Amino acid sequence: VIHWKTIHPSSDSCNLTSCRCCCSWDLSVCLAFITNKTTKQSNKPTMTAERNPKPLTVDIRVFMLITVSAMAIAFGVGVAMGPTAAELAMASAGAAAGHKLPEVHSVDVSTAEDAAALKEDSELLHEPAGQHLLVDIKGIEAAFLDSEERLAHAMVETVKGAGLTMLSYHCHKLIPMGVSCVGVLLESHISFHTWPTEGVITLDLFTCGPNPLIPVVPSIKALFGIPRENDEIMAQWSHELRGFRSKKIPNKDNHNYALLDHNSDLSQMIWSPMDCVYKEQVYSGLTEYQRVDVWDVVSLEDQPSQDDVLKAKLEPTDSRWTTNELVQPTRYLFLDGVLQSDNTTHKEYHEALVHPAMFAHASPKNVAIVGGAEGATLREVLKHTTVESVTMVEIDQQLMDLAKEYLPQMSDCSNLDGRADNCFDDELLNLQVENAKDWFLADEAETNKNLDVVIIDAIEPEMSSAISKDLYEEPQLWKTILDSLTEEGILAIQIGYAPTISDPKPDVGYNAPREILFQTLENLPSVQAMFVYEDSHVGFLVPKSFLIVCKSNSCRERFYAAPEDLNMEIAKRIVSSSDNNNKALQYYDGVTQIYYQVAPKAWETIYCRREPTPFECDYRHLDFGKGIYEFKMDAPAEEQVFEIMTDEVEGTRVYSKVDIPKGSYIMAEHAANSLQLSSKAVENLSASTDVEFAKFVQEHGHDSASKGSARRLVEIGASYFLRIADSTAEANVGRWIPPHPQGRRPKYSPVYERHRLSFDVFMVATKDISKGDELVKYKYMWSEE
Repeated sequence: VIHWKTIHPSSDSCNLTSCRCCCSWDLSVCLAFITNKTTKQSNKPTMTAERNPKPLTVDIRVFMLITVSAMAIAFGVGVAMGPTAAELAMASAGAAAGHKLPEVHSVDVSTAEDAAALKEDSELLHEPAGQHLLVDIKGIEAAFLDSEERLAHAMVETVKGAGLTMLSYHCHKLIPMGVSCVGVLLESHISFHTWPTEGVITLDLFTCGPNPLIPVVPSIKALFGIPRENDEIMAQWSHELRGFRSKKIPNKDNHNYALLDHNSDLSQMIWSPMDCVYKEQVYSGLTEYQRVDVWDVVSLEDQPSQDDVLKAKLEPTDSRWTTNELVQPTRYLFLDGVLQSDNTTHKEYHEALVHPAMFAHASPKNVAIVGGAEGATLREVLKHTTVESVTMVEIDQQLMDLAKEYLPQMSDCSNLDGRADNCFDDELLNLQVENAKDWFLADEAETNKNLDVVIIDAIEPEMSSAISKDLYEEPQLWKTILDSLTEEGILAIQIGYAPTISDPKPDVGYNAPREILFQTLENLPSVQAMFVYEDSHVGFLVPKSFLIVCKSNSCRERFYAAPEDLNMEIAKRIVSSSDNNNKALQYYDGVTQIYYQVAPKAWETIYCRREPTPFECDYRHLDFGKGIYEFKMDAPAEEQVFEIMTDEVEGTRVYSKVDIPKGSYIMAEHAANSLQLSSKAVENLSASTDVEFAKFVQEHGHDSASKGSARRLVEIGASYFLRIADSTAEANVGRWIPPHPQGRRPKYSPVYERHRLSFDVFMVATKDISKGDELVKYKYMWSEE
């Protein structure tokens, strides 16, 4: 229904030719007005019929039907034969801008041979795996993010700069703002979406093939990071490995294997995380022997360090205490994708590697370092005043030069009195740039290097690199290294990530190379003791583990030294520092050594999965199925299970008031409270005026079965009343763990080391003890032989 209104307000007449659409009157009013005017005009007299012919009338329903049908037919023909909406939109946008979008030349790849011709390595191109780069950028100019042409140009240039092949692309201008684009590549695709008002673009690039996408990140930032006024560009990105790729074996012709490994430290710590507010590649390249990557990173959760706080002079009310605004980037060094060290925890790591071994030796003078290109291991060795010479054998001169340039703090000895400012310039250093294997094996027959300590700071044994295989899988090399040590010599090795209790037996899987190393060392006649320890505070994703190998059991006394004794030794031996705020030792001390003296449970668990199961693994804990028979000092006589009787002729004896089955624990609580004294303490007692106590220690004490520990255990409970017999046949009480079937304890056993005190004090019934029987122990029951 059409509303009508006159467009001649001065006339009171209304006819169809003087009316138009968009009448504001109500329909009924309009119709009444038209009807009234028409009636008045029809009542006027006419001159003649010829001058006023009767008008032709048409049924309005027929008229409307014809009109609507014609419009429908016209619309259908237009849709079928006219241009598409996308073509109209692109033509309109191009006409408005006065330019055309960047031209893309499609590549015809109709066969596998065509694809192979486009790429040298067709095998890798068609491997069912890829790399996925995700980039988010904020703070971008709104006009740029709303320009289909400019964004398309940036996308095409990104593809060209990455050495990729664009087949075609499509961009779509969104209403009211924003652009979405996708480009089809020979290698896969690139796509992005923009939010002009927020200044944000999210982009992803997926490719197949071996070439890493990380070098493309700076190009993407430069092409898409057009800053808006009074704002800064913020970018975050993540690189993920997708699909199913074959395991690459490292060799000189395959330099990307370390990068195309989603399990590598480089991938998990740097490339994959998206929550990094700052992530920049400082250096990436190849030396003659390995791939080197250096990165600076600030994570979203990072908070200011003490150095950051002092530098910024933060006040207590400053909100930046809990943000990353003041955080200086952490610089990481990776070799073949494996994290080696960083500039924030290098002191903790290298102190943990060097000083337990150095203090396990009474007075190390001649020291050799294998690896350690950063110079930090050298720095820690030079802190000992006893050292007279340091030989450093490093195969990679390029790596040393890179470390000096990008990680200068590693080789900084400027705070050590009497040392050169740069550790590499110290007069005690004898630098040998060669293969450590060749250096140790050179003139093996006639050369005795007389080294006190050798520290292996090379790639860990579980790494399958050429350097690792050459060093860790050579039994003859380890024999030569041990032969180069003096009789009291110490060997220290960093042995990679610590195991867990869920790991399988040690000779399979990830830990297998380390087990080969362990068994090689255990089979060497010159090795007397081996200790493992680990530290979770040295800057790695999981605790890092270390191994100390001793040619003499005497190292056990120093390795298990009391914290006060070790702290005194540190004060005597470590060089002074010219900087009171930067002491020579920042991390290691006597209490830290206590943490190293007990290997975590996982080492024991994995060791006991050896086949056959080691003898001592059956004694890792007390048998809860056995009874414990205690002497209770304050209990009434009727509640006692033992009776202590004293006779002037026979002396004091202990008798059982109950039947005690074989294997039951005898006076375990009293045994656990045995007095533990060092050999030095025993000597001091013997020299003192307290002759009676010294005599008691000698008569009722016994040396630890752990050779070289220099510890004496003294029974101070009721157990010392037990009569001592000269033969095992007469005795009915013996040590909890019997002597080892091989006649000596293993050179490496986390079980013996972890439970050394328990094995030195607990006693059991060696046979059934009947009610009324006297308890008798064997004179030499604490001896291992």
